[in-house]
Amino acid sequence: MLTQLSIRDVVVIQALDVDFRAGFTALTGETGSGKSILLDALGLAIGMRADSALIRQGADRAAVTAEFQVPKNHPARAILAEQEIDCADTLILRRVLGTDGKSRAFANDQPIGVQLLKQLGQSLLELQGQFAQHGLLDPSTHRQQLDNFGGLHAQAAIVRDAYAAWRAADQAWRQALAEQSALKTQEDYLRHAITELRAFEAKPGEETTLAERRIGLQHREKITAALSAALGALTQEDGADRQILTAQKAIGRMVDKMPQTLEPILQSLANAADELQNAQQAIEAVLGDDHDAAGELATLEDRLFGLRDLARKYNIPADQLPDLLTELTAQLDKLDRAEHHIDVLEKALAAAQAAYRQAAEKLGADRRSSAKKLDAAVGAELPPLKLAQAEFKTAITPLAEADFGPNGMDAVEFSIRTNPGQPAGALHKIASGGELSRLMLALQVVLAATQPIGTLIFDEIDTGVSGAVADAVGARLAKLGRKTQVLLVTHSPQVAAKADYHYCLRKQTAKSGTQTVIEILDPAQRREELAKMLSGAAITAEARAQAEKLLGAA
Repeated sequence: MLTQLSIRDVVVIQALDVDFRAGFTALTGETGSGKSILLDALGLAIGMRADSALIRQGADRAAVTAEFQVPKNHPARAILAEQEIDCADTLILRRVLGTDGKSRAFANDQPIGVQLLKQLGQSLLELQGQFAQHGLLDPSTHRQQLDNFGGLHAQAAIVRDAYAAWRAADQAWRQALAEQSALKTQEDYLRHAITELRAFEAKPGEETTLAERRIGLQHREKITAALSAALGALTQEDGADRQILTAQKAIGRMVDKMPQTLEPILQSLANAADELQNAQQAIEAVLGDDHDAAGELATLEDRLFGLRDLARKYNIPADQLPDLLTELTAQLDKLDRAEHHIDVLEKALAAAQAAYRQAAEKLGADRRSSAKKLDAAVGAELPPLKLAQAEFKTAITPLAEADFGPNGMDAVEFSIRTNPGQPAGALHKIASGGELSRLMLALQVVLAATQPIGTLIFDEIDTGVSGAVADAVGARLAKLGRKTQVLLVTHSPQVAAKADYHYCLRKQTAKSGTQTVIEILDPAQRREELAKMLSGAAITAEARAQAEKLLGAA
């Protein structure tokens, strides 16, 4: 609910701070005292259109701050969480308007956009009487209002989940069709490429192996000569193996003298002798490999050049040819299995669609049942408000399949028939200003317990009514105030007398100019204000008595 409103330099308001309480609060004052300006300022704080004409003459900017108490489960908290804005028990919305018409908005001192400010404001407060196409006058809110009234949150959640499952199944099916279509255009290529790659049987690292072997075959004579020279160096009479043996004998004779030092040296010499032996055997093996080098070279070059040609054809490194074969084989397998896969997905899609339809039809039936109860409840509120000839109707119409969505298969819109014989139509198009305000009051009384909005503001909804109708309007506002916070700008003493709290706005002239002030009235002041509203500037004893009577009947 709205707990505090601070206004600076808005039209005739230089500085105004108002604390509000729960329940029904009446705002009264003479014409021109600033009641409408107060609402304009509040509208500025919750994201309504900004106009530099609102800035008080001589000031360089206007500023309005509205503080709200926000329950734990209020929708505003989710909005703030999405923007990573902290919110404890209170939310402070602030708007600063410059003379250039540009404004800045803040939520708990964090800069925000005006659209976010408006979204927050609409979740916290509803103004009736000034802003058309807002709140209950906006048809896009009627479905949610009906679901709230009927307590259909669980059924609506089932429909949302079923719709999400249906959309996911549809997307999977369409994606599988698209993939199948794309693969079909490549089927001939896939089969040819797989046959070719399988026939060649390229192996990882094969290009490097073949290239090295090719170099060896191309330089076989020089390599053989080098190996023969190396073998001779190892095996001749004064070769390396004999030199190592001589060293081993010389050190071996002295090893017992310095074992810790000489034994490692002997071990190293033994290792060297082993390595030399291995090298000698390897050289002998290569030299002993007597084969047709020219023939092998030709065969090897055919394989190597074929491998490289294949790699160029598929525009990948030769080492990736085995991976390409695996990939293409998987694609062909997928294509071969596509028909079955699509059939499975199509059945899943049909099942998901059927589940959605079933859930949505159930929700639609529950909505129609709730609509009858809502129509009856609102209808019962209309006669006392001088709307006995009016008929409120919740119209539920089926949507085209293309318009099915997470909220079901129905469109919901509140309509009104103000006179018998006339067609029903949208609330704001059929009802006149006074009728519309009273109709909104009747709706709010019925829906108040199920609405998340914590503050309702009515601007002179009692205009043109008096007597029993005014009394009925006041009684319903008082009833509404027991469920949610209600603020009412009124000129009706009968209605104001029903309020829990009474604020009076008046103009005050000082050297600095004329400005608006506001005060909460105590019982005596309240009686005087009501008497003034009844009789005018000259307050009579009869007016005071009537005011006392109104307060006593409240």
